[in-house]
Amino acid sequence: MDEDKVYKIIELVGSSPNNWEEAVQAAVAQASKSLRDLRVVEVMKLDARINDGMIVAYRAKVKLSFKYQKE
Repeated sequence: MDEDKVYKIIELVGSSPNNWEEAVQAAVAQASKSLRDLRVVEVMKLDARINDGMIVAYRAKVKLSFKYQKE
């Protein structure tokens, strides 16, 4: 019998000193070190940290889905 596919979703915040795209990539890259079968990244929110009137970090809040594995 073929089992139904089930996915788990987690939220992460990635950051980059350069841009939002790199912030998203940072979150995905870090998650891929410990999670298998990453499927989809959904960008939920973009913001930036400011210091002395300058942007010092771009941040991306993302939801990542991956295939749920039985233990």
